[in-house]
Amino acid sequence: MPADTPIARTLQWTLYQQAVVDIELPEGTVRVAPAPRGVTVGSFPVRHEETVHVVTAHNPGGCLASRLDNDRAHQELLGLLRRRGLRWWPAVGGDAEGQHTEDSAAVVGLSDHEARALGRQFGQDAVFAWSATAWRLLCCFGTEEAPMRGWQATRHSPEN
Repeated sequence: MPADTPIARTLQWTLYQQAVVDIELPEGTVRVAPAPRGVTVGSFPVRHEETVHVVTAHNPGGCLASRLDNDRAHQELLGLLRRRGLRWWPAVGGDAEGQHTEDSAAVVGLSDHEARALGRQFGQDAVFAWSATAWRLLCCFGTEEAPMRGWQATRHSPEN
């Protein structure tokens, strides 16, 4: 099924909304998973007025890229974050079972607008926005938005 059909886009958005993100914080890895709206469980790692945006450079346009291309794009993303002096932590986003994962960066210090622009720069459909009160999926192209969700952050080890 081509990635640009309405059915494929709906399926892709459903998968994005179900995704979890493992963030390597200094005190250990935390898995952030969507929860019902208004529910926040666990510790939020930055000041409550800040947002942590999760951005990947893998598989631009929702099309599977080679490991080499994904690794190259990820290094380009990390280089850009370093040059801009942004605070970030390594992250891996994907399905809860770990069948599909993408190296990412959990970035502090961007506005939603800047995070969307960064996602667009790397050909991404969406980026995640984790705040003290919500887990959101932000569309990088167009106006499609997912409903605001709550979040659950739990200690996680990669073997889990």
